[in-house]
Amino acid sequence: MSKLVLSAKKREISGSISARNIRKAGRIPAVIYGRTVESLPIDLDAKEFSSSVKNITKSTIVTVDIDGQFYDAFVKDTQYDIRDGNVLHVDFYVVEKDVTMRAKVHLLVQGNPIGVRDGGTLELPLHEIEVECLPKDLPERIVVDISGLKANQSIHVRDIILDENVKLISSGEQVVALVKFAKADASATEEEASDQTAAIADKK
Repeated sequence: MSKLVLSAKKREISGSISARNIRKAGRIPAVIYGRTVESLPIDLDAKEFSSSVKNITKSTIVTVDIDGQFYDAFVKDTQYDIRDGNVLHVDFYVVEKDVTMRAKVHLLVQGNPIGVRDGGTLELPLHEIEVECLPKDLPERIVVDISGLKANQSIHVRDIILDENVKLISSGEQVVALVKFAKADASATEEEASDQTAAIADKK
């Protein structure tokens, strides 16, 4: 589980005017809630959250310290200002440490495939998978090594090795990465062009 701790304060007043004043003070209005936790309006330090969010994925569990009371939670949703990119609002969802949960985990692809070095083209159609486990066993990201991938080969979800306490929910047939052999396609195109030229010559 992540050790990232975000400090927060309870908000006594809600509404758009209050939210604007909070942002002017260098803080971000937010709300934290969960299956067993009533929705609670809070606010966070804008600089602290903005620097921390760079390392947060959909499956990162953070600790929210609200005036000395600690909650383990996901960053469920983050709203941004389309004009300047500043964070406008954050939703946190509290997790229960002894309750199995489902979550989507980011796939981090690493390596330079053999097939690409041989002239192939790499395609990455899938960027996350869904798993089921206890919060303490939830990975923030899953690393997939594609360096050994040759031309016309692919890696599927079923090829990913997960911890024994993590159950795969996504279909194992989904393709994570594949290398298409561009040279083969080019050769086929050249051969087709040669056939067409020969056919025109025969007609003459």
